Amino acid sequence: MTPRTRPRLDLDPATVKRARSLANRAGRPIVRLARQHTTVSVERATLRLAGLTGADADGTPWVNRLLDAVRGDVGLEHGVALPVWHALVREDAGDLNTLAQKAAVGELRFDMPEGQDATRARAAARRQVAAGVRRIDARRKERERLVRRWGDPEQKPWLYLIVATGDIYEDMPQAQAAAREGADVIAVIRSTGQSLLDYVPEGPTREGFAGTYATQENFRLMRAALDETSKELGRYVRLTNYASGLCMPEIAALAGLERLDMMLNDSMYGILFRDINPVRTFVDQRFSRQVHARAGIIINTGEDNYLTTADAVEAAHTVTVSQLLNEYFAKEAGLEDWQLGLGHAFEIDPAVPDSFRLELAHALLARQLFPKAPLKWMPPTRHMTGDVFRGYLLDGFFNLAGAMTDQDILLVGMMTEAVVTPWLSDRDLALQNVRYVVNAAGRLAEDFAPRPDGFIANRARQVLAESIELLERIINHENGLLDSIADGTFGLMKRPADGGKGLDGVARKTGGYYNPATEILEAT
Repeated sequence: MTPRTRPRLDLDPATVKRARSLANRAGRPIVRLARQHTTVSVERATLRLAGLTGADADGTPWVNRLLDAVRGDVGLEHGVALPVWHALVREDAGDLNTLAQKAAVGELRFDMPEGQDATRARAAARRQVAAGVRRIDARRKERERLVRRWGDPEQKPWLYLIVATGDIYEDMPQAQAAAREGADVIAVIRSTGQSLLDYVPEGPTREGFAGTYATQENFRLMRAALDETSKELGRYVRLTNYASGLCMPEIAALAGLERLDMMLNDSMYGILFRDINPVRTFVDQRFSRQVHARAGIIINTGEDNYLTTADAVEAAHTVTVSQLLNEYFAKEAGLEDWQLGLGHAFEIDPAVPDSFRLELAHALLARQLFPKAPLKWMPPTRHMTGDVFRGYLLDGFFNLAGAMTDQDILLVGMMTEAVVTPWLSDRDLALQNVRYVVNAAGRLAEDFAPRPDGFIANRARQVLAESIELLERIINHENGLLDSIADGTFGLMKRPADGGKGLDGVARKTGGYYNPATEILEAT
């Protein structure tokens, strides 16, 4: 494949370096906070990596039942590993599933081991969790092998298309049809409200609301269906789901085990748009990104959502700040540039004069700030009116902006956005639109060179300057980023650090805390 020549802005390298340095300074206290705490979902993810699966007769996962029993006996601050494997070593049960079942009915109690008992429990826990991490390693190698065998799409941007029927058995043929029509990435949207469930449902599901539940079995079924179609088409079709919400770490682990390729995973989305506690979210996202790094999964961040609640011109700098923060948090957790699907969107009101030029400035700024990242470019949603002809035209402009600014992952816009759940025919028309624009534009990005003193370059420099000003204000807050989130800086949502859902699932680690998953992932 011939290397691409990217369009460029005349940005001052020292200014870019300062913006990134400020973002790192703003992010470091959050990383320290995350290192000092654990959550119920981090601990449940550790049990899942160790092989604990299944649910009781009421559908409550055994990881939840076991974690609740341990927490009730010894608390969460030590981690789940030592008390659980201490019980296994002393043969309270033969395996994790039996242990969970006994704990659920009160047949045993947990305690914290000491001395040689603690050493044996630590070694046993590490062996079993390490086996789960090796399974993730094997799935990553399997992906690499299949990409070599079947090949990648011939050109970028990768076309990213959403499937969301609620029924996994209906999702599969729709996803396969979309891939045959040209989609390179299939995203299965989660059922509405799943992010607020503090457990991961078990098994295949056939009833969801505006989406399909994220479960390990649903992941397995869809991955197998897309593998079948990848072989048929001679190109590897990627699968996306959501590692967000109260079970972010667990879903990340399940995605690694079932060879998903991309996961929506934003550092602040759950805080702002689902009112999940900030501390819970930052702890969970760090662990989940460590898993993604190990699994070779590309993350997609959610900056596009800010522009659905705040004005896309006035708040453009908040998108840039969030991208810089997401980059810092991701790299600190071990992700590489090629895994950073940083989000941005085409959401300026079409009635604004020069709206297309503004969109080009914002898109090109993101492209130049993160030249090695596979940016995820999101289509118009906020100003779609139900007029499908106008919507189809807006999506065409969006596709053209993506071609001109060399975006890597382009979510296919639907002219029926916010009107109905798309039919297969709607998706086919949307794919025709993007294919026409991308093919007609060709390598237009190589010829697109905004004047150094022109409207587009000046607008990009303005947004970058406003981003630096905002980062300086964040750093000067008494509690930094947490205060900025509390005062509504991002997406106009005010989320205090001591509020939101899931705070009761957070614990500050003690000196004797041990988690073999964290130990293994941080050593990578």
